[in-house]
Amino acid sequence: MREQKVTVMNMGMRRRTVRRGISGRQLLAAQAAVAGSLAAALLVKELPGIVRELRIYRMTGGLRAGHRYP
Repeated sequence: MREQKVTVMNMGMRRRTVRRGISGRQLLAAQAAVAGSLAAALLVKELPGIVRELRIYRMTGGLRAGHRYP
């Protein structure tokens, strides 16, 4: 009689392969870090212009100005 070899595949389990590189979760975290750093750099670069626009908005009266300024 022949002997049957019982492998992991015969038992319904998947065979684990050795993978090199980074996992999907690590890739997602790296992409989030890059996107966050780009957003922070853009905010820092544009901050003086935003402050200037807010100052002009306050000088013109803001929402209370009504129809005085076009």
